[in-house]
Amino acid sequence: LQITGLIFGGVGMLGTLAATAMPQWRVSAHVDANLVVFESIWEGLWMDCISQLGVRLQCKLYDSVLALPPPLEALRALMCLAVLLAIVAFLLAIVGVKYSQPSKEGPQAVSTFIVAAGVAFLLTGSLALVPVSWTGGGIIRDFYDPAVPVPLKRELGAALYVGWASSALLLAAGAMYC
Repeated sequence: LQITGLIFGGVGMLGTLAATAMPQWRVSAHVDANLVVFESIWEGLWMDCISQLGVRLQCKLYDSVLALPPPLEALRALMCLAVLLAIVAFLLAIVGVKYSQPSKEGPQAVSTFIVAAGVAFLLTGSLALVPVSWTGGGIIRDFYDPAVPVPLKRELGAALYVGWASSALLLAAGAMYC
C-alpha cells in the first residue's frame, strides 16, 4: 500500500509540475463561422502559443508580471504552491517508506512520516484541483455565453485534464497513506 501510494504520489507530483508548465490551459475553439482551423491558440499560465497546422509553434512569454490579470496571478500562485507541496509530500513519503522497517526510532517516527506524507498529499491534491477546476468552469461558462464573440471562445486544454488526473492521483496517494 505504501509503495502504491508512493507511485501515485510521484506520478501526481510530475503531473502537477507538467500541468503548471504546459501552455494548453485554454485552447481556441473552432465553432460556427470560425473557419480559421489551421491555426490554434493556446493560453497557459506562463505564455501564449500559436500553432499553425500542428507544424509550426510560436510561443511568447507574458511580458510583465504586473500586467497580468489578478485571476491569472492567483492561478499561478496556487499551482506553484501545489508543486512545492507535492515535492515535500513525495520526500516525506520516501522517508516514511524507507524507515517503515523496524528501527531504533520506533513505530512513532515511522507513523509520523507516513501520516505527514498522507496529509501533504491530500492537501496538494486539493490545492491543485482548485485552479484547474476554476479555469475549467470559466472556460465552460464563457463558451456558452452568447455575449462572448466566437473568436474569443476557448475549449478545455490538455493541461486541465493532466491537472485533474494529477489531483486524483495525489488524493488517492494521501488516502492510502492516511
